[in-house]
Amino acid sequence: MSLRKQGKTGYHKERWTLEQVKIGLENFKKEFGHYPTSLEIDSYKYLPSSRSIQRSFGGLLNTRREIGLTGDLLDFRSGEHSSNRAYKIGKRSIQTENEIYQYLKNMFGIEFVHREFMFNDDGRTRTDFFVYCKNDNFSVDVFYPANIRNLIGCLNSKMRTYRNKEMLQYPVIFLQMNEGILKEQINLVLARKKNKLSENQQVMTVEEFKIFCKNKIPLSVSG
Repeated sequence: MSLRKQGKTGYHKERWTLEQVKIGLENFKKEFGHYPTSLEIDSYKYLPSSRSIQRSFGGLLNTRREIGLTGDLLDFRSGEHSSNRAYKIGKRSIQTENEIYQYLKNMFGIEFVHREFMFNDDGRTRTDFFVYCKNDNFSVDVFYPANIRNLIGCLNSKMRTYRNKEMLQYPVIFLQMNEGILKEQINLVLARKKNKLSENQQVMTVEEFKIFCKNKIPLSVSG
């Protein structure tokens, strides 16, 4: 099968046809078992970018309609697809937080790991985990970005949340749990960001986080 690769590979800039987009969408479905979302389209080499689809065909929703998709396959923002996606995201979030919670308890002791820690009573200045240790306490915000684009959005949101001085008096670890996102990719994102992390904020992979924790000195129950 021959498909054009405009914009993502630089092979050429010929205009995509609706039939070519349809072939690309069907090819994605054969590979992954479902039609792609806009984010998945942007990372799939046999389809134009979602922005190109917007310019050429009036958007992804209209494109799906033009190639004959209906119901839940037409609009992923509602219906079964949306419900399944929300369920998977919620389940994955709980699993990743539980994984880190067990790790922190084993490292520092259950008495010194506070889950859903509130810095004050306003109901907003909270963190997933706050850990007490001898050489500087720290907080951890656990998240699982689907891809680099999603990581950027999550990071921008978290930076707005963690701008309170009370939260920044201790190190803040933004712990991303997607092993498919490489440290080199994260570094590139951070280097390009106009809005830089504060001195007390860090983005870490799981491997980096475990090294960070091993350099911390746990407290004992007796003090």
